[in-house]
Formats: sequence, C-alpha cells, structure tokens
Amino acid sequence: MSAHYQLTGTTAVEISASIESGIRTGALSPGAALPPVRALAAELGVSPATVARAYQELRQRGLLATAGRHGTRVRPRPPVAARRSALRPPPLPGARDLSRGEPDPRLLPPLGPHLAALAANDGPSVGYSDAGVLPELAEAARTRLRADGVPAGELTLTGGALDGIERLLGAHLRPGDAVAVEDPGWANLLDLVAALGLRPIGVPVDDEGPLVAGVAAALAAGARALIVTSRAQNPTGAAVSAARAEALRTLLAGRPDLLLIEDDHAAELARVPLHPLAGATESWAFVRSVSKPFGPDLRLAVLVGDETTVARVSGRTRVGAGWVSTVLQRLVLSLWRDPAVTGLVERAARSYEQRREGLLAALAEHGLTAHGRSGINVWLPVADETSTVTALRDAGWAVAPGALYRIAAPPALRITVSSLDPTDLAPLAAALAQAENPPPSRGFPT
Repeated sequence: MSAHYQLTGTTAVEISASIESGIRTGALSPGAALPPVRALAAELGVSPATVARAYQELRQRGLLATAGRHGTRVRPRPPVAARRSALRPPPLPGARDLSRGEPDPRLLPPLGPHLAALAANDGPSVGYSDAGVLPELAEAARTRLRADGVPAGELTLTGGALDGIERLLGAHLRPGDAVAVEDPGWANLLDLVAALGLRPIGVPVDDEGPLVAGVAAALAAGARALIVTSRAQNPTGAAVSAARAEALRTLLAGRPDLLLIEDDHAAELARVPLHPLAGATESWAFVRSVSKPFGPDLRLAVLVGDETTVARVSGRTRVGAGWVSTVLQRLVLSLWRDPAVTGLVERAARSYEQRREGLLAALAEHGLTAHGRSGINVWLPVADETSTVTALRDAGWAVAPGALYRIAAPPALRITVSSLDPTDLAPLAAALAQAENPPPSRGFPT
C-alpha cells in the first residue's frame, strides 16, 4: 500500500469507501497490497470483523482480490473510474504503441457517405413505443449468421459484445456463481466477471481454442457458464477448430444447467472458418459485434440464442437502456449492404493476416515461438514480463504485459499488429529477441 495514503473509517461502509477513494484517485494503484485484516483493525480501532466485511464487499464488487499468502491487493483493472496510467507502462515519446488492441484506423470503412445518405433519407423520428430491432436489420443479421452455420432464430441487439455478455451473465447467474473463462483471456471480460461478483475458473487455451480437459475440469468445479471466443481470441489469436468444436459439443451435450456464450467479436476480420458451438446446450447465446470490422465507435452486437435466453436479455434491455439506437441500426445495415465496404473489410482482414503471420515468421527466425492463428494480436511467451516490457519500452516499442489477461497462465506479452507496416516486422522481432534474451553483462571495465 502507498505510504502516502491513510485508510480511514470506523464502520465497514466507511472503510470500503476509503479504499475505493484511494483506488479512484490513484493513491492505491493496481496491484497495491492492503494491510492484513487484524493490522488494519488495530490501526483503526475497530474489530477485525468490521475490516473483513469491508474487504469482502470490495472483493464482491471486483475492486480487490485475495492473492493467497500475498494477502489482499487491488485488482489490476478495478471497475471504477480511475487513472489508467498504472495499468501499462506509458510509451516513451516517439515510441510505437502496440499495446492497445484496436483495429487500424486507416483500414476502417469511412462512415461519412453512409451517414450523409441516412440524413438525406431520414424519416419520422422513432418513438418509445415503436423502438426495437429493425426487421430488415434482423433479417440481414440472420442471413450472415446462417452462412456461418449459426442457428439464428431468436435475435436481439446489445450495445457491443461485452454489453451482451454482461446481460447474459446477469440474467442467468448470481454473485458467487462460477464462470469458466479462457486463460489467458480478454482482460475486459475478466474485469466484468469480477465486477459482477462471479468466480472465474480459468480454462487453458491453445491455438485451437479452449482445451477439452480444461473445460471438463471447470464443469466439475461447478461452472454455471462457459464463455468461448470463436475466433481471433484476445490475447492469443486462437480459433476454435472443427475437431475442437466437435469434442466440446460432445462434452457439453446434456448440460441443462450450463449457459454457453460464444463471442465472435472479429467476425469478418477473422480469415478462418467459424466452427460454432451454438445449440450444444439448452441455454446458449452467440454474440457478434460490428466494432472490429467497421469501427470501435459502432456499439452494436447481434445476439442470438435459445428462446428463453434471448427473451431474458431483451426483457432486461427493455427495462434499462430500452433499445439500441435505430439510427445506429440503419447505419450498420447500410454498411453491410455496400459492396465497397465489404471489399474494404476483406482488404483489412488480409492485411492483418499478413502482418500477424509476418511477425510470427520474423520471431521464429530469432528462435521465439509465438501464437496468433487469427485476429490482430500476437501472444509471445516470455520468462519475465516486467523486464521484457521495460527493455522493449527503452527500445521504442510499447506492448501489453500478459498479466492483464492471465489467471494462472504463464507470463507472456500481447502485441497488437494492426498498426504495423511490413518494414516494422524485422526490427520489432529483433527488439523482442533482444529484450527476451539480453546479452550477458560484461561487468565493470578493468
């Protein structure tokens, strides 16, 4: 814990508020250790039970984590509005930032012409009683999903993939329930699971998706939901293969107590076939976002699933946000219908594939084995994240430390390839090799 931040309070509510304030202001940085329960109780003059209740409340909200013998610490990405500078080492001036995990803005389709066309053909304003999923968008979405083998009967929309996953988990699970998640996996999802008070069970991942044995172990440990990334898994680039999908479907068959969630966030950018698990369980949902192919600011995802699951998500949306803007729906539909946009997305997908495979090959020339079967990220196992990230930063490259994405998986780095040019691959690979295997120190001159 920072020596400059003093925890205060005489009740559990006051103590938890003091800790949250420290996290929000940055006085308690991600990973900071908090005092042992008895030590803080003695310092504040309260009972250990009071401090324990404060810690427990913050753990349930995802702000704190128990780290075994290392005590209680602030989570790496606590779900409060805080200064984010401590999450990753900031790039040095002039450095290349490969830590962001975003598509290349240069390869996104322009929205201006489509917005102008929508404005020119704007009809009557949509009122509260008429809002919902536009029938023409629903039909277009079903056509696109069925082409990939996804059963697309019941359908609704959410404000992006993570919004859809949050609504699914909230509709089926309660705080304390266990959720099987990929390890390593999407950092935002790990944060969401913690914020909902759910218990994550890590499932190891290889290039073909979640390991069958890992999923079986999670189910045996009581997981009530399983979240699988279909393709372009973040951070490893894994994609569920046909053989892995068949094995997982066999394992999951006959599990009425399990909610299966598939996240196909990369969609058209993946460049590998989709092998969906949809329908393998009684309760299931398949979520496809438009953000990666068409632009992060387009907060729309299509969600299909069994009748009960979709009805729960639709009902919860109706009493909350209400609906996804029909203006946004018409914009997405316009993008889907434009052959020129389809061509731009295909071009972007090929470009990401070339950059990703080019970096993998360049790393292999230096004896480094990395992973990136699909998507915009490469996952490079390393011996020590901190020293390697620091060495890269000094060499002018900013990458994301794997700790943001791991539960029990070994150390690694996530490198986003979307902004790389072909001429960047060789020097980046050399810098990564140098950072991972620095030359021995020569010692002091004699």
